[in-house]
Amino acid sequence: MNQLTQFLRQLEDAAAVLVTVQSTRGSAPREAGAWMAVSATSTVATIGGGHLELDAIARARQLLHQDVTQTVHRYALGPSLGQCCGGEVVLHFERVDASDVERMRQTLARPLTPVALFGGGHVGRALVDVLQTLPMQVTWVDSRDNIFPPGLGGQVCCEQSEPVQAAVDGLASGSRVVIMSFSHAEDLDVVVACLERQRAHRDLPYIGLIGSKTKWAAFRHRLRARGFTEPELDQVTCPIGVAGIADKRPQSIAIAVAAQLLQWGY
Repeated sequence: MNQLTQFLRQLEDAAAVLVTVQSTRGSAPREAGAWMAVSATSTVATIGGGHLELDAIARARQLLHQDVTQTVHRYALGPSLGQCCGGEVVLHFERVDASDVERMRQTLARPLTPVALFGGGHVGRALVDVLQTLPMQVTWVDSRDNIFPPGLGGQVCCEQSEPVQAAVDGLASGSRVVIMSFSHAEDLDVVVACLERQRAHRDLPYIGLIGSKTKWAAFRHRLRARGFTEPELDQVTCPIGVAGIADKRPQSIAIAVAAQLLQWGY
């Protein structure tokens, strides 16, 4: 369950205060638009932690019992607050209840970045586990039957596609594509389909292929033979994942790949 869904479900039963980062100046723990929901007994999400968040939680709970429904407070992130960021944060506090559920849904819903993941193996499963915690909408594709695990959240749409590369044409514009199928032949077919789509639309900002430098050298040779140019091949990232992580366990690879996707922004 994502944080917005959790907040809305709780709001149906009890009033809360929505704390939103209205603006920042200088160094700050969270960006404008970040939010936290505070009820009498719990919190959902975060505006950055530390003394800033503790003070905001206390103020929010005071607002639950006051006549005022909205207020704004400016925080200097210095010694007086027990923090040394050196910047400034302006927080907006608003008391909300069950009558505000739909408005909160529309206000806080963040557009999800489309990610297309080809491959339902160990690393693919670990990557989906990570991506479900981020503002990303995942299209998970595999050519095999009965490969996807049960109980996936609403941010993951599973697609069985045979041949697997046929799914590339239907991807949302702006999709970040991650290729890690069970076979090098399928990987190559998906890369070809992505590069052909790039020729036509140039709407896939990231094409990542799992594998070593040796694998990519072999792929580049085959792709050149199919007529792809060096600038076109430079659109493919291989190996994938942020540098410096030597651990090859699926969970570690997944974290490294998710971090690289975050570097490409939302």
